[in-house]
Formats: sequence, C-alpha cells, structure tokens
Amino acid sequence: MGVTIYDVAKKANVSMATVSRVINGNTNVKPTTRQKVIDAINELGFRPNAVARGLASRKTTSVGVIIPDISNLFFAELARGIEDIASMYKYHIILSSSDQQKTKELDLLDNMLEKQVDGVIFMGSSVTDEHIEAFDRANVPVILAATVDESQSLPSVNIDYYQAMKEAVESISDDTTSGIGFVTSPLNAKINDMKKQGYIDALKERSLPFNEESIFDGDDSYNSGIEAANQFLSLSQPPKAIIASSDEMALGVIHGAQDNGVKIPEELNVIGFDNTRLANMVRPTLTSVLQPMYDIGAVSMRLLTKLLQGEDIEQEQITLPHRIVERDSTK
Repeated sequence: MGVTIYDVAKKANVSMATVSRVINGNTNVKPTTRQKVIDAINELGFRPNAVARGLASRKTTSVGVIIPDISNLFFAELARGIEDIASMYKYHIILSSSDQQKTKELDLLDNMLEKQVDGVIFMGSSVTDEHIEAFDRANVPVILAATVDESQSLPSVNIDYYQAMKEAVESISDDTTSGIGFVTSPLNAKINDMKKQGYIDALKERSLPFNEESIFDGDDSYNSGIEAANQFLSLSQPPKAIIASSDEMALGVIHGAQDNGVKIPEELNVIGFDNTRLANMVRPTLTSVLQPMYDIGAVSMRLLTKLLQGEDIEQEQITLPHRIVERDSTK
C-alpha cells in the first residue's frame, strides 16, 4: 500500500488534522510543527490524494477533456491549447479519446465525474439529447470546443463553418465551370451539414453545377482522400477543383490525382480545411482554410476557468475568425 496521511502523522508525531492543515496551506500551524510535517512528507515520499482533498474542498483543480481522436492533428493541437491555459491557471487535465462513439463519450463523462473533475471540455461528432441530459446532470460546467449544439444551451467555441466553406468555394478561380467536388467528414455531423450548405449555396451563387456525384463521403483519413480523387476523376466530367473537409483527406486527394497523372494546380485545384502542419508537408503545398485549432482549445479552457472562478462572461457562444491560407495547390 502507498504512504498515507496516517503514516505522515505518526512519523511527525502530530495529529492527522495537523498534517491535513499543512497540506492544504492552513496558516494556523506553528512553523516548527509545519517543518516536522514537511520533513516527514519528504522522507516518506507522501503524495496527497487530489480526489480526497477535492472531497473536502469541493475542488480538485482537474478538468476532463473528451476528444474524438488524439492521433488526429486537429484535436492534438486543440488539446495543446487547452493544456497551456490549464497550466497557466493551475489546473491539470484528464484527457481521453472517445473514438467518435456516443456510448464511450457518455461513459468517459461518467468516469471523469467520478474523479471529481471541476469541469469538462467536450469535443464530439454530435450533441444529442442524451448528451444534453448527461451534461445537465453533471453539475459542473461543460464547454463545447469545435462542436456545435443546435440548441446553443451550452457554452461553445467554434468558427463560422458555413461561411468558411462558402469562402473556400468563392476563392477558386472562375474557370472551374465543370464543377467543384467536396469531400465530407463524419467527425462532426452538424459541422459537416454547415460546411455542405455553405458549399451548395456558393455553387448556386456562381451558377456552378451540383449533383450527388459532386460529393464524396470521406472518413477523415488520407486513404479516403485518395478514394475521393479516384471517384471524381472517373466521372465523365471531372471537377476542376476539390475541397476536402480536412487537410489529411486533401493530401490524399493530391496524391490520388497525381497517381492518375493529373497536375496540381494546373489541371486540378485542391483546398483543405484546418490548416494543420500537414499543409506544408505536401508538394505542392496545400491551400487550406485556417481554423485556429490552438486558439479554440485555449479560449475554451479560459472560458471554463471564468465559469469556475465566478468571473463575468460577456458571451457563451464564441465564434473565432477564420481565413484561407493560399499556397501552391490552387491558382
């Protein structure tokens, strides 16, 4: 068994209440007694139990973070933003991947609440009624990061996905009269719907053709980008531009097109989404919609600290700016 507060009290020849006061920074302890307790803690290698202290103080200074996939560069960058701000405000994070499974998301939430987290930052493929009910029962603040709740009942940090996709279509040169392909992502159903609507509306405004063949349902992987390129290029009238919902799929599109002998951007324009570091790792370099992943994570954590510390909050639905970073995959 590990060293307990009882062991420290016995070693220092004081009561457990005195050890507790020293651990929690209570000033009502004589300096000589405090030093005896500190010496005993150091000698025994005692580590105070954060959860046990949280039961007494009702705070554990821990925050639960639920993300779909830690291996995804987008979410890894978000998590880094969360962690940096958490450290600044003396919180530590408990990070878990849900694999985009609703049951696992809800189980992870329960597990984190059992650990007495002070709040939760949630990123998921969708926010269902079951999610809302679970968040309401949590009795701790829950922030949505890069996740859209149609009811807007929860604080959230996002960009304008509809407008971002609309601008991506509008940025493509006017000689794409044969159409623009769109590779969707299942990562967030509502966000995908917003992107799709922005894509369709932009096509209509430019009088460009649209049909179901113009859309390929990707799975957010590099391989699905290759499959999308193969499918689009097999059409009787292949599109002259393809927009992918993630940079990883956009890289697959570029390589799939190149494997078919198609030159980028001379014969095909390609645009990604998120502006991850992958955009600079492919040749030609990838034009991408900049979604400020780190900032979304950082602002989400700062919003949570405000709720936890009772600070005034001007708005709970935060929309951060986006822009298109033009590189060599478009002309």
